[in-house]
Amino acid sequence: MMSESLQVSQKEQQLQLQHHKEQHQKALHRHHQSHREQHQQHRHESSSFLSTKSSINKQSVSTYKTTTRRVKTSVKTEKKGLEQVVKSLSPLPKRAKRTYLATDLDKEVIGYVIPIFRANHEEVRGLMEAREEDVTEEGINYVAMRNLFVRESREAMEVRVEKKSRTTRIRESAERVELNRTLDEWTEFRKKMNPDSLTHPPEMTTKPRSQTVWEGQTIRLHCTVAGWPRPRIAWYKNNVLIDAKARSEKYTMESNYNMHYLEIKNCDFLDTAAYRVSALNVKGEMSCVATVVVKRFQDEERDLIVTEPRGFCTEHGVTFRTTILDKFQVAFGREGETLSLGCTVIVYPTVKNYKPEVVWYRNGLPLKASQWVHTQWAGQRATLTLVHLNKEDEGMYTMRVITKSGYDTYSAYVFVRDADVEVEGVPVAPLDVRCHDVNKDYVVVTWKQPAMEGSSPILGYYVDRCEVGTHHWAQCNDTPVKYARFPVTGLVEGRSYVFRVTALNKAGVSRASRISDVVIAMDPFDRARLLGPSAPWTGMIKFTEEDHTAGVVPGEPTDVVVTEATKSYVVLAWKPPVQRGHEGVMYYIEKCVSGSDMWQRVNTSMPVKSPRFALFDLSEGKSYSFRVRCCNSAGVSEASLATSEITVGDVLDLPSSPGTPVATRNTSTSVVVSWEASKDVKNLVGYYIEYSVVGTDVWMPCNNRPVKQTRFVCHGLTCETTCVFRVKAVNAAGYSLSSTASQPELVRAAISVPAMPTGVRLLEADKDTMVIGWSEPANTGGADIRGYFVDYRTVKGQVVSKWHELNLQALTTTSYKVENLKENVVYQFQVRAMNMAGVSDGSVPSAALECQEWTLTVPGPPVGLHVLEVRDSSMVVLWEPPSFDGRSPVNGYYLDVKEASVGEEGWTAVHEKTNKSRFMKVSGLQAATSYVFRVRAQNLAGVGNPSAVLGPILAESRPGTKEIYVDVDDDGVISMVFECSEMSEGCEFVWSKNYEAIKDTSRLTIINEKGRSRAIFNNPSLEDLGIFSCVVTNMEGISSSYELTEEGLMRLLDISHDHKFPVIPFKNEMAMELQEKGRVRFWTQVEKFTKDCQVEYVFNDIIIHQGEKYTMNFDKTTGIIEMFMDSLEVTDEGTFTFNLVDGKAKGTTSLVLIGEEFRALQKKSQFERAEWIRKQGPHFIEYLDFTVTPQCDVLLQCTVGNMKADTQIIWYKDSIPIGERDEAAKKLEKKDGKLIFNIGKISKNDVGIYEVYLRDERGQDKSRFDMTDAGYQTVMNELFRMIANSSSQIKVTSTEHGIILSSDVTYYHEEQRVTWLHKDAKIAASERVKAGVTGEQLWLKINEPTEKDKGKYTIDLFDGKDGVKRVVELSGKVWEEAFEEFQRLKAAAIAERNRARVIGGLPDVVAIQEGKSLNLTGNVWGEPTPEVSWTKNERELVADERYVLKFEHGKYASIAIDAVTRTDSGKYALVVRNKYGTEAGQFTVSVYNPEDDEKEEEEKK
Repeated sequence: MMSESLQVSQKEQQLQLQHHKEQHQKALHRHHQSHREQHQQHRHESSSFLSTKSSINKQSVSTYKTTTRRVKTSVKTEKKGLEQVVKSLSPLPKRAKRTYLATDLDKEVIGYVIPIFRANHEEVRGLMEAREEDVTEEGINYVAMRNLFVRESREAMEVRVEKKSRTTRIRESAERVELNRTLDEWTEFRKKMNPDSLTHPPEMTTKPRSQTVWEGQTIRLHCTVAGWPRPRIAWYKNNVLIDAKARSEKYTMESNYNMHYLEIKNCDFLDTAAYRVSALNVKGEMSCVATVVVKRFQDEERDLIVTEPRGFCTEHGVTFRTTILDKFQVAFGREGETLSLGCTVIVYPTVKNYKPEVVWYRNGLPLKASQWVHTQWAGQRATLTLVHLNKEDEGMYTMRVITKSGYDTYSAYVFVRDADVEVEGVPVAPLDVRCHDVNKDYVVVTWKQPAMEGSSPILGYYVDRCEVGTHHWAQCNDTPVKYARFPVTGLVEGRSYVFRVTALNKAGVSRASRISDVVIAMDPFDRARLLGPSAPWTGMIKFTEEDHTAGVVPGEPTDVVVTEATKSYVVLAWKPPVQRGHEGVMYYIEKCVSGSDMWQRVNTSMPVKSPRFALFDLSEGKSYSFRVRCCNSAGVSEASLATSEITVGDVLDLPSSPGTPVATRNTSTSVVVSWEASKDVKNLVGYYIEYSVVGTDVWMPCNNRPVKQTRFVCHGLTCETTCVFRVKAVNAAGYSLSSTASQPELVRAAISVPAMPTGVRLLEADKDTMVIGWSEPANTGGADIRGYFVDYRTVKGQVVSKWHELNLQALTTTSYKVENLKENVVYQFQVRAMNMAGVSDGSVPSAALECQEWTLTVPGPPVGLHVLEVRDSSMVVLWEPPSFDGRSPVNGYYLDVKEASVGEEGWTAVHEKTNKSRFMKVSGLQAATSYVFRVRAQNLAGVGNPSAVLGPILAESRPGTKEIYVDVDDDGVISMVFECSEMSEGCEFVWSKNYEAIKDTSRLTIINEKGRSRAIFNNPSLEDLGIFSCVVTNMEGISSSYELTEEGLMRLLDISHDHKFPVIPFKNEMAMELQEKGRVRFWTQVEKFTKDCQVEYVFNDIIIHQGEKYTMNFDKTTGIIEMFMDSLEVTDEGTFTFNLVDGKAKGTTSLVLIGEEFRALQKKSQFERAEWIRKQGPHFIEYLDFTVTPQCDVLLQCTVGNMKADTQIIWYKDSIPIGERDEAAKKLEKKDGKLIFNIGKISKNDVGIYEVYLRDERGQDKSRFDMTDAGYQTVMNELFRMIANSSSQIKVTSTEHGIILSSDVTYYHEEQRVTWLHKDAKIAASERVKAGVTGEQLWLKINEPTEKDKGKYTIDLFDGKDGVKRVVELSGKVWEEAFEEFQRLKAAAIAERNRARVIGGLPDVVAIQEGKSLNLTGNVWGEPTPEVSWTKNERELVADERYVLKFEHGKYASIAIDAVTRTDSGKYALVVRNKYGTEAGQFTVSVYNPEDDEKEEEEKK
């Protein structure tokens, strides 16, 4: 019963729906004339619909169409029944895909639903709202349909199920049928009458195709869509709208006519998804899905990278703004170094724990973290670190900061210079080594040629390989290859390899390149099967049957082609056979020379596993054909079809030379170079740009990685140098010829339009006038600001008018008085700056300012603050007076300063008293520190508000800055000079006085030369006092000043006078010196003179000339002027003068010789002449004198000269000649021009007067030495000095009697005074303490020392003056050791004296006849009396009848043996002992028998 009632209810609803449609059609017809007004209204309603989309999505029942005046009928039922009804009404199963078409209960399509809830609000609005120009195309049906959806979206919020009677349902069903018929008739009529009858829903004529790609590739999905009005196209990834603007680095969308594209760049595993394209217009929607599968290699990371969402629930509805600060600039690195790039990223508003997505790119490709690339986000700092730089790292680096509200980017170029080569002239390393076409035993290695070939062209390249896990590199090619591409064969299947490349030229081999990525030698089909993704929506299951061809010979390969052909190798490729069984197949390659039918197998020994093969050792210029055979365990297949004939040779030609480059200025260290691309070039790798400084032949690379574009910015150049540029192209075949060099270009910053002024503010206001001030732009564009333009507009509430110009002629100040305004009207102002490059953009508008009269009494703020002469520790601040003086004129200014990093409390006054001028030099600044300044004006009413802040200004001297210097030329002209070596065209020198334009131009004459300006004082006087400054226009920061004070002016006038009336300068004033023979030389030296300089010689105002008495000389090479006189006479007393004349310059120098000075000089001259005469014969160079040797021998010696063999040498002592036979003659000797008398050890017998005479025919000379009295004492004092200085330090020695202090000398003389001191007091001689000399030892004996003998002991030896002292401290450890040793020796001496000993009486040997008696007595000593014993043969004897042993009186020990026998022979000893020792007196007893002896002799005979 319930189901029947529901069916009837559905029919009634259909009738009611038809009725509503008819009512809507009538409403549309009535409002056809007001189409545009309704359109605007519906756009507003559409926005309301979008705002409620989340609520609509929460409804759990299907919506159906109702009108705004629907009849609210209700059917009461239980909750359980309602759920069953709703369930039965659902036309789709639970797991069915969501439909995007709206249907009624009868499953009839009544509209469409857009899944806009999955995207951003703004994006959906852009899809739903038509553009203004498309309104006319869409027609009124679109407007009505959208209006209908908006209304029913509101009504669908409330869905009620009401119970109706059967009669009511039948009636409503009949009404709906009638309404439906009427509606169809009305629709057909409207199609004929309505111009929108041509509209039709979207239709996809070409649908996007599913694709499978490898990671890193770029794919493009495209479709063709027809429909009218023109459909809107949207792309979705897994039903999420793709925002190409937010991720332009990943996605690109294009729409050309009816063709629509989605390009996915640099695919990675996360791009594996279902991509849906949706086409939408007013007639309907159509969508189509394509699957993209991205595969990755087995050795790569398989873990999915879960990217953090750009936003989360707490940030929903927040619009983020990003600001990038502290941006990294163009960077330069060197191979092997580590380089970091970073920026500070400010995201506003701040959301806790929110981290924006930061993606780094190189040349437009995103970077992945690896061993070479590290990314970091710390705080607000994004950092990219490049470890161990290589040339592959060179390029344009971009940092993209992505938030849910959009993205912001910043880019800068990174240059990587080559590392220093180990051998001069070798090429640098190749770069970008990659592997392609990897198979079981084959891979193609490619690379890029380096920028620099070295001292000679590159001859070729070597390719090395290394198996992963080992460190052994094997060279793959025996001869260098010219192409930057090489096929490597002989790999082992299943193993991993890396490759590197080196370049070769005549100088040697380069460093190796960076190693390639790891590759695995395996079949591509196996790799695809092993590494394919397992996404559930793209999975594929293959059903195969067991091959019944096992053991069957495989079929022949197909499609054998030549993929590469060079003069070094040829590469073949083919397709495996279809029939090959379970076991793998291998291949044999055969070749045939053109013109013959003989096929030769190339790889006879080892078949290859890969369907690729490289053939080497082919003859260049010959033609070959090739074919392939398969083989397995069953046999070898038939040969494949042969290839066409291939001629061995380079197919790829070198690129042609690029066009002549054009260089244009960019910055102070960079130049933009552009050129025409090489024509007809194949497989272009890129271009290398080189530069050379004009005047040199050295070419340096601008880039170390080739670029493909034909425009490049060359950075790292030196400012103000002139360079030329050239370009060369490169492909796999090699380098092109370098292009023609560009025109020379000076490296200098290009002039640009200035930045906009800042700080537009009101300075003064009246009833109908306003004074506006502003600050200069921070960037002048490289040229001086020539003026400003002011614009204004009126403001009424929130409505502003258009901008109007105020001045047609540029203003030269930073303030402007605007007149003829209306009182109480609100205005806004903006300012634009102008330089020679153009006019800047308008500044930020000022605040809304009302024109009304001010009532201030203090002056307004000064304006036009700027700085000049910025140095490390000082700068000059200048300003203009305020536009409003207040009630009284301005009478002074105050300048404040603070460091830029300090808060407002850091402001300090530069000076205490008011400054009357409008400039001030601020000193005492810290270098490399930024400062800000402000100025306050003062009048009688007080101090006004401060000016706008100037700065920050960095206290740093610009490199190459020079100061003004003052020059006085030879004519006495005073001038100021300022130089600027960096000056270029368009720059000028501008001089000012006291930082104001020079009003009286008659005071100075300005002469400007290249890079130099000279300001000449026409008539220097006190009127010229002040500060002169010079500024170079269009050269920001080039300025200097010079303060001319009264003292400085007087000094300059004195110098000018000296230059006008010059004086010849002398290095030395006139001087006099005596020469040989007593000759007198007068001389001087001139410092500066010309060849025309003349000298006048004057004596007592009388000019003298050269003759017998005077000799003159002027050496113009050295400037020395000389005058000689052979002798001085009485008449020569007076003044000698040299007068010099050199053009208009004069000089005079004089020497006065009078009085005692003259007489002393005359006497000395005569003596020198007599000395000269004496030295003409034998003479003494050094007269007779004495010396004492280190051995204390006294020598008399003299040095003689001009001796001959027959010159007589006679010695005298006390006027008595020393003859050859005299004993003293043995002490005379002549050695090396010296005469020596060796007295030896001197005594009083040697006292006397010694003389030496030299005689021959040329003359005689004598020398005398008096060694009596004072002379003798002098000799002795020297001897005493030698003896005293030779003394050693005092030594401490202990004996059995006491302690001895001693010092050794080389020699001791009896007259030498020696004094011993104890505690600085002289020691008096006594029995216990004695001093003396033994040989060369000076000693002090202390017998039986006691504690009183401790202390400091000094020996004082007379040395002829004060004496030489040696000190020893006899105390502490020294005393203890010495005293202990004394006691030990004393005890030993006592023991030695009292020791028991045999002192005599015993013979050494006793011979006695047998039968005789032996009596021996020995003398014994010892205290106490010793014990006595006798031994025989070391055995003690005991007294008995035979041996009588006695010891009498403690002194005599005797032994008696009566009737000795032979047995008594032996060694005997008298042994004595007491407590001090033991001693034995030994002797030998020999007993003999005469008869026995005779018998023995007879027997011997």
